[in-house]
Amino acid sequence: MMTEQQHTISDLYQDWFLDYASYVILERAVPNINDGLKPVQRRILHAMFQMDDGRFHKVANVVGQAMQYHPHGDASIYEALVSVGQKDLMVDTQGNWGDMNTGDGAAAARYIESRLSKFALEVGFNPQTTHWQKSYDGRKKEPITLPMKFPFLLAQGTEGIAVGLATKVMPHNFCELIEASIDILNGKETNIMPDFFMGGIADCSQYRGGMKGGKIRIRSHIEIRGKKDLVIKDIPYGCTTGSLIDSILKANDEGKIKIKKVIDNTAKDVEILVELAAGISPEQTIDALYAFTDCEVSISPNTCVIVGNKPQFIDVNEMLKICTFNTKDLLKEELEIKKNDLLEKILYGSLEKIFIENRIYRDIEECTTWEDVLLKIDIGLTPYKPQFYREIIKDDLIRLTEIKIKRISKYDTFKADELMKSRAQELKETEEHLANLNRFSINYFKNLLKKYGKGRERRTELQSFDAIKGTEVALNNQKLYVNRADGFIGYGLKKDEFVCDCSDIDDIIIFTDDGKYYIKKIGEKVFVAKNIIYLAVFNKDLKDATFNTIYKDGESGISMMKRFQVQGVIRDKEYDLTKGNPKSKLMYFSANLQGETEIVKVTLSPSCSAKNKTFEYNFADLEVKGKTALGNILTKYPVKKIDFKSKSDAAKKKTTDEKAGENALFKGK
Repeated sequence: MMTEQQHTISDLYQDWFLDYASYVILERAVPNINDGLKPVQRRILHAMFQMDDGRFHKVANVVGQAMQYHPHGDASIYEALVSVGQKDLMVDTQGNWGDMNTGDGAAAARYIESRLSKFALEVGFNPQTTHWQKSYDGRKKEPITLPMKFPFLLAQGTEGIAVGLATKVMPHNFCELIEASIDILNGKETNIMPDFFMGGIADCSQYRGGMKGGKIRIRSHIEIRGKKDLVIKDIPYGCTTGSLIDSILKANDEGKIKIKKVIDNTAKDVEILVELAAGISPEQTIDALYAFTDCEVSISPNTCVIVGNKPQFIDVNEMLKICTFNTKDLLKEELEIKKNDLLEKILYGSLEKIFIENRIYRDIEECTTWEDVLLKIDIGLTPYKPQFYREIIKDDLIRLTEIKIKRISKYDTFKADELMKSRAQELKETEEHLANLNRFSINYFKNLLKKYGKGRERRTELQSFDAIKGTEVALNNQKLYVNRADGFIGYGLKKDEFVCDCSDIDDIIIFTDDGKYYIKKIGEKVFVAKNIIYLAVFNKDLKDATFNTIYKDGESGISMMKRFQVQGVIRDKEYDLTKGNPKSKLMYFSANLQGETEIVKVTLSPSCSAKNKTFEYNFADLEVKGKTALGNILTKYPVKKIDFKSKSDAAKKKTTDEKAGENALFKGK
């Protein structure tokens, strides 16, 4: 019998798993929209702020300081710090911090140093506007989020995998983000695009604001040097020079490209030299590099962030809008704090002046109790109270009693008045900024752009480019064979009939004598169907080809004719060019790559009742229809045979090579 202390597995799974999933999402993998930071990044930057004295600190010390706030191992803190440092925005670095281009790691934590950048100190920290919480062990306090006055997440980008949830935010250009924030404050719409640290060329036509389902295609810049060399000038986001070279060598080994060797000349800038084999076209090889190697990659963004303690999927332009108005709110909060601070300074300066110049401090010399002292001071200030912006409280009176005699004796009225004027002017400016907060925010962003924008121009070139199909640029690295009777095709059937050269990624179209046809992926040995009458590489040329056929319908015995094209097909699906009756028979077939027509001679059965037992038909008189069309009636009489008579003029102009290829591929009845 189950007691109250026992639980079912499903109960435990529901409670514990959801708690764990929530923890990973909120405390590990997904950044918060307010500051764009994951918890480990936030704790690192907070620790660095606590340590900041303007000098570099050993990363090992920073990691140790951050461990007071982050309840995980030092390795995760070190890796997160290196990742932020390599992006050269929030952290100044010294020593070997690795190379994102080559994938080289940073030196050990005891050898490299870091400190917060001036930019980070300006935009990311203000204890007065920070909301705090206790650290994991309750000994320290840490920020819930940093008061980040900049769209940090969109500038840096991030990736994270949680439980049942993932995020992938693309990096964007520093200057463009600031300009877009200014546009938002001016009431304009924005459309920001990614900008990758490694440069390259990006097609963002399907970016969709970084939402799920969007896609970015990124290419390397490839230049032709001389007659037989290619130079790769940068690498796509997420790749390294090593992984890119490995992908080139793999494509060469598989016969998809032909190169002589690859030389990595990367130093400060990426330079990968690709020497081509003799007789190979550089232009075609560039297309092949994009099709078969990491010279082109596709990235699927997924902008998921924590908003209001919940994960949400948000368009990057909407995210920028939230960050921009969050910055505006933080600026307002800072101005209000500054205003209150100035009011308090002006108030105390006025109290101090009255207290000293009116010699109120002498009135308290004969007081015998603390209450009498405060009362005398309060009475002395009474005539001036209407000029203050708030009531005078007990703490104000106590503060006046703490003025030292030395300060009273050296009090300079002129300097005090000048200081009061300066503070009054500063207060006036602050109130003006608050009254025109939008303009102040715009000027804030303009100042950031002026101070920190130099050297942060766009690195990734935006272009729209067509997708390159591998089947169109692949070299013919295999030979296609067929066993017609048994129904096998492939490049491993070397004892059977040779058809043509092909690539190992080609699709093959196959027709059989029962009127069926298929699109099959080539392999070493692939079964299709018995009694193959025609097969060819299904490339872009064949997709525009016209097929002329005559078949006998198995049910009615009527001979049907049709011209059709094979487009929009599904691989491995069986298609029927007859009416589908199992007794149907294909009587004539021809494939015409350029849409040619031919004249055929039809001989009817001698025993039929037709007056003319022989007639000719020109396929030029027949309209081209879709592959599912049943066709037109050729004759209702029994057909003895159909013979080819002549081709059209377009067919007669074919080259000898084309005719040889067609003879190899064409097997009609």
